[in-house]
Amino acid sequence: MKKTTILIAFFTLLASCGVKQTQNNLASGNYDAAIDIALSNLRSNKDKKGKQDYVYLLEEAFAKAKERDLNTVSFLSKENNPSNLEKIYNTYLTLNDRQEKIKPLLPLKLIKENRNAIFPFDNYNDQIISSKNALSNYLYTNAKALMLTKNKMNYRRAYDDLVYLDKINPNYKDAGKIIDEAQFRGTDFVIVTTQNETNMLIPVQLQNDLLDFKSYKMNDKWTIYHNAKQKDIHYDYGMLISFRSISISPEQIKEREFVKERQIVDGQKKQIDSNGKVVLDRLGKPVMIDNTINATVRIYEVRQFKSCQITAKVDYFDKNTNQQLESFPIASEFVFENIYSTYKGDRRAADDNYYAYFDKKIVPFPTSERMVYDTGEDLKAKINAVITSNQFRK
Repeated sequence: MKKTTILIAFFTLLASCGVKQTQNNLASGNYDAAIDIALSNLRSNKDKKGKQDYVYLLEEAFAKAKERDLNTVSFLSKENNPSNLEKIYNTYLTLNDRQEKIKPLLPLKLIKENRNAIFPFDNYNDQIISSKNALSNYLYTNAKALMLTKNKMNYRRAYDDLVYLDKINPNYKDAGKIIDEAQFRGTDFVIVTTQNETNMLIPVQLQNDLLDFKSYKMNDKWTIYHNAKQKDIHYDYGMLISFRSISISPEQIKEREFVKERQIVDGQKKQIDSNGKVVLDRLGKPVMIDNTINATVRIYEVRQFKSCQITAKVDYFDKNTNQQLESFPIASEFVFENIYSTYKGDRRAADDNYYAYFDKKIVPFPTSERMVYDTGEDLKAKINAVITSNQFRK
């Protein structure tokens, strides 16, 4: 019985919180938030007495939201400003959508007043169609005007307007054709080249990889990178990747010999007390303890080492003015290292994380070309980071 009482009190508190939240939204003018909370609570057991507050609040919030939106439409229409058309169209959609959310729950009874809650619905179809047509004509006409300005940012604005137009009114006149044209004209095309300022031969594969923009994933909505000039493309920007220096260390082999000692567990032994007798447990059996010994191992270690460093520079150019915009120095390094060991004695004396070296063997050193290429993989990642963080058009 006590558990049931607690549950009833808990759900009563939840209901009270929901009503309070709805009232607060209503009082602060967040009518649609109040409507959503009320509807959520009325979707089950809508005729229960405990749900009556939500019905009253829903009725009031709907009336106030409708009045506010119609006043907004009236004011915006009187201004006769084409830039208001989108707001007018969306307000009519909101008025209609609000009604459609409430319709499935009707009728909603107000028990004390012995009546159904009043929701004066209107048919907004004509207003929606009319405002959509007016907005569509405005967006189309404005986009056509923007396309005559020979300005990339205006082309992009035209593109965005026409994409929105196609969303609300698909296949409107020749909007689809103008969308493609606006995107092409609004796009910055970048030609990327490499330059070798070192005294070394750069692997062809590395140069190809550096110019493989599919792997970079650099192209975005308004920027396209090419590694070779294409016909009928005007390039707005240039990017030059210059190899400044390549340094490759000699192949190094270093050997060392050292001894490791440590105490290790080697099985178990019987525990002996201070009198030299075997310690027994409660069952009379000998107590067993770890048998520790001092282990020693002599290790012969061989370390193979070779490194490669590349310094480079990424320059941005404005192709229209032939002016350098920015320059970004880059440095990358790749290290080849192989350590292997042999031993004499008890290998357990070595550190546990050292055991892996006992299983390795000598391996061939990578060629200098391979070292340059592997260093280039890190270089490629850093170039990608430069491009991602530094757009051509701010």
